Amino acid sequence: MTLWQILILASIACFALKLTGYVIPPALLTRPTPARVANLLTVALLAGLIAVQTLGQGQSLVLDARVPAILAAAGLYALKVPFIVVVAVAALVAAGIRLVT
Repeated sequence: MTLWQILILASIACFALKLTGYVIPPALLTRPTPARVANLLTVALLAGLIAVQTLGQGQSLVLDARVPAILAAAGLYALKVPFIVVVAVAALVAAGIRLVT
């Protein structure tokens, strides 16, 4: 398969997925179960992205200064601290650990 064929197939797949969103009746999406699944799926995908970006480097698992920074950020976020403070403290934790090691 050439690059152009892959690009055309990917474009068709994206268009079909977009078209599916218009074909699904709105009553189906307002039911409690699909709405709950959509909400939980968003959270799960974001958590997976954070885990991969924090713990992964290439094909290996890396435990460095990012792990305590994420834990500090999660703790502050659970305490309902403003987001900018959470980001600043996480950055300071990571910088402090990198300075020491």
